[in-house]
Amino acid sequence: MLPRFLIADNSQELPNTIFVVHTEFPRFIVESDIDDFYSNQVIHWIDEKPIDEDYIEQLLEEADDFLEIEFESQEDLYDDEIGLN
Repeated sequence: MLPRFLIADNSQELPNTIFVVHTEFPRFIVESDIDDFYSNQVIHWIDEKPIDEDYIEQLLEEADDFLEIEFESQEDLYDDEIGLN
């Protein structure tokens, strides 16, 4: 079973861009600025785009929450590795 969200990047071609992949229906990829999830955001729908805009907004908020938690976890892991904690 895949995680609900995945992080992807292409730092060689798009160094300031991050992608969040939603693996459950409706599947989509959010392309956004690495420093601000809602900046320059483009949604690439793999499945048909839902009609309900509130549902889309909820999915994007969940993707944003996921990304924030992942970044915090990565910072904590880095701090542990270099002995800051």
